[in-house]
Amino acid sequence: MKAQPVLVSSVAEEWQARRMKIQPVLATSVAQVWPSVEKHIASALEYSKGDYNADHAKVYLSRGDWNLFVAVNKSNTIKGAAIVEYINRPNDRVAFMIAIGGRLITSADTFSQFKDLLKFDGATKLEGAARESVARLWMSRFGCTEKYRIVEVSL
Repeated sequence: MKAQPVLVSSVAEEWQARRMKIQPVLATSVAQVWPSVEKHIASALEYSKGDYNADHAKVYLSRGDWNLFVAVNKSNTIKGAAIVEYINRPNDRVAFMIAIGGRLITSADTFSQFKDLLKFDGATKLEGAARESVARLWMSRFGCTEKYRIVEVSL
């Protein structure tokens, strides 16, 4: 039976069309992309237990305290967003995930792109506080491990 290169080509083209590219956003460009990322950030921060909301995130991102990453498709439409805060510890530069929403890290490819960008910024570890379902997903899909649990009490 003869192979059907058209089918293979169309499958490859479809995959390329859906493939996301992860890109960093400079603090000076936050205002320009904010209308496209706000919904993703707001939905992610619904799980922050009141620590942050989208307005807080916009301020921290615009000042450069936090770093914004977006996932764009082939037509350059933003499909997801993530916020990272870099923390310098004695032995590591940690990229701490503040929020992730939309379709940012949905595959090994996008996770690899994200890790490469974090490494480029000098990060040696990626950490984040996650609800149980997200933690399970990241542990099973990307090899993350539980480091510790965060607890709090109001003073």
